[in-house]
This record gives sequence, C-alpha cells and structure tokens, in this order.
Amino acid sequence: MGVFVFLPLVLPLTAWPVARLAEQRLHPRTATRLLAALAGVSAVCSTLCLGLLVIVGTAQLPGNPLPDSWSDPDVRAAVPYDEIAGRAAIPALLAVLVSCGLAAWRQERTRRRAVAALAGLPPTPVAVLPDRTPYAYALPGGSRSGSASGSRSGCAGRGRRRPGRVVVSTGMLDGLASAERRALFAHERAHLAGRHHRHLLTVHLAARANPFLRPLRTAVSYTAERWADEEAAAEVGSRRTVARAIGTAALLAPRTPAATLPALTGAGPVPRRVAALMRPAPVGRAWPPVGTAVGLAAWGAAFGATVSALSSANSAVTLFLVLRGVASPV
Repeated sequence: MGVFVFLPLVLPLTAWPVARLAEQRLHPRTATRLLAALAGVSAVCSTLCLGLLVIVGTAQLPGNPLPDSWSDPDVRAAVPYDEIAGRAAIPALLAVLVSCGLAAWRQERTRRRAVAALAGLPPTPVAVLPDRTPYAYALPGGSRSGSASGSRSGCAGRGRRRPGRVVVSTGMLDGLASAERRALFAHERAHLAGRHHRHLLTVHLAARANPFLRPLRTAVSYTAERWADEEAAAEVGSRRTVARAIGTAALLAPRTPAATLPALTGAGPVPRRVAALMRPAPVGRAWPPVGTAVGLAAWGAAFGATVSALSSANSAVTLFLVLRGVASPV
C-alpha cells in the first residue's frame, strides 16, 4: 500500500478552494450537487483507508480474533510506520463510526418526531400546525408498511412511499404577507422536489467522517438554500418577494429544527441570500469553464477525489493480495 493508504485522509484539502468559489460563482444547483458528490466520495475513501489501517493495527494486538497470518511481517511492511499508524487508526475509526452513527440516529429521531407531530392531520401536501412558535420546513417522505391486500398479491413487506410535506406553523403564517406566504411554500416545495435533504445528510455525515470536509458541509448548507431561493423566485415571478419572505421569516424564526431539514430560514447568512436575489438570476451550467478560477478549483477537487478513489482501491487490493499470500504461502 505504501503512502497511498494515507492520501485519501488528506486529499479532501483539495476541495477547500472550490467550496468558497462555488458558493459565489456557480449556480446553486450545480454547486450543491458538485460539493455533495465530492464530500461523499472523499468520506468513503478516507473511511475505507482507515479501515485498512485498522486491520494492520489490530493484527499487532495480542489476543486479537484475526487469523495469526495477518500479523505476518509482510502485512506490517505494507504500511509505513505500521506500529504508529495501525494503532492510531483504531480509535480514529471508532470515533468516525460513533460520530456518524449518532448523527444518523439524531436525524432519524428528528424526522420521527416531526412525523409524529403531524399525526391526526389530513394527508395534504401542506401541514399547518396550530402553534404560535414561528417555523416552517420541508419534511422528506419516507416508507410505510404495505396493506393486507398488498400481501395477498405477493407484495408482503413492501412499503409504500410517504410523500414529502411542507410543515408550517400558524405563527409563521401570521407573520407573513400573502405574497410572502406563496414564496415560502414555493421555497419548501423546491427543497422537496430537489431532495435537498439527501445532499445535506451526505455532507453532514462526510464532515463527521473526515474533519477536512467541514467547509463543504457549510457550503452545501448555504447553496441548498440558494437553490431553493432561485426555484421559488422562478415560480413566484418576483425575486424581491422571495427576498422579503426570507428576511421576514429569519426575523420570526432564526433557527431551524435540524441541520438536515431544509427550511426558508435555513443555513447561510440571510444578507448574502437576500443580496443574491437582488441581482439577476445566475446562469446554470453543468460544469464551470476551465479557464475560470472556480473551474480550476473544481477540476482540482475532482482530481483529488479521483486520486482518493484510486489510492483507496489500490490500497485495498494490495492488502487483499498480501493477506491472501501470507495465508496460503507457496
């Protein structure tokens, strides 16, 4: 494996320049998808390489349950500074797994609480809760158990998809004008249509897996809101109306229910979002031009993600061949 096993742990640093530039110079839709993909790939690769280092580290510990052949000198020789790196990787991987597990559990707990709060309400696309506390957010859909008739037709255990809903309190609606309410609903519907919760959850877990990916989490939290702002402005037909709705809603409800539940008052400095809506709509591009600063940063980040994937694959294959060789010597 050599030094290749360490590269995916530090190569996420190549995505830092594109994180800031993408916020400012890319269409929010392109920036969200690009940064979420980079974060997901980088997190998987770095976690895989941590796992490979753990195999080498645990094989050195007395009484480990791994095969004796895995502690062969050839296995340790595959990793530079194997004694330090291998043993240091054990608590690091445990921390990553615990942190990601807690984040996923909290996300599911928040979603279940939000679903429970809607119990008894009509299954309409918009759920209005009689609550004086101002809030509004997009609640993603989920699976639900199938019916008895479905089990008779051989579909037992196959759940049906619960559609996403816009959740808003009466306290929020009372604080908005009619046009601003339309902008709010358009914004939240854009979150549901674009499935922004998936991008947010991806970067949230990625930042837990590798701290070097935290700038991407911050950037995607902002660009996802900007994406919904632009979709709402196109639907409402007035960028100023959406800007007023954002400012008013932020004053009414400065906090969101959870980092992965998109909301009109979500992440990102409100003045920047309002200022962006005061300018002409951004031009959507599938990929930034190579000759621009953001284009060079995007290609650099893509190159870093590619090298991470190749390095982790090379390390995994190398370790597999070494382990198979020491397990069945000729």
